[in-house]
Amino acid sequence: MQNVSGGCQDVAVKGSAVVEVLRVDDLHVQVRVSERRRQIRLTVERDSTVSVTIPPGTGQAELVRLIRSRRKWLYGKLAERESLSEGRPPREYVSGEGFSYLGRSHRLLVVDTGPTDVRLLQGRLEIRKDVLHDAPTALIAWYTRRGADWLPGRLRPWAQRMDVACGELRVRPLGYRWGSCSLHGDLNIHWATMQLPPDLIDYVLVHELAHVHEPDHSDRFWQAVLRAMPDCQARRDRLRRLGPDLWLPEPRIAT
Repeated sequence: MQNVSGGCQDVAVKGSAVVEVLRVDDLHVQVRVSERRRQIRLTVERDSTVSVTIPPGTGQAELVRLIRSRRKWLYGKLAERESLSEGRPPREYVSGEGFSYLGRSHRLLVVDTGPTDVRLLQGRLEIRKDVLHDAPTALIAWYTRRGADWLPGRLRPWAQRMDVACGELRVRPLGYRWGSCSLHGDLNIHWATMQLPPDLIDYVLVHELAHVHEPDHSDRFWQAVLRAMPDCQARRDRLRRLGPDLWLPEPRIAT
């Protein structure tokens, strides 16, 4: 991808993936190339990052034209994300702070001793005092373990209903995406989904299962989602409203 007039490009590393950052006027756009894409997909993530996923061989001039043509839509989405995040106090890792699990808020309880770093006991989310120096890591590990145990049983009936032979399911950090699907049908689900009510987790699973056969958000993709889940639009709307309120700590920056 060549530099554009009035802009330049940088390279960022997210996990094991290299992401080009394309500057178009006053917008910084993260560009990913995907073998599964047939069309360009432009999105505004929950952290207000502008990203675009493109098919291999997409020309930079074409990409810049598309971004500029969608500039009004992008600014509107950015303003919407900013308004949703205003006034949200950061979470504190002290007794009494609330953390959601499967749609219910559980109060944190700092304890001196316990069999694990974090556990859910009698409606309280216990965290040991000796891990408070890195409480986010301990809590993320707990959500990840819970997801690895709980999600496969939730996934199987939906896969059968949709006649999808999915591969491995992994629970992992995915930035500001709820899930992703590989070329081989392996599903990745964000650990933060375990904060959602079960019916919204179902929507995330159905969405990713539909991607096994339909990589783009085409009409056929949405028809597959609708067949499996007739009230998918209502669930999608609720997910958009609830998403910004979930706990998602800022990534730690290596020094």
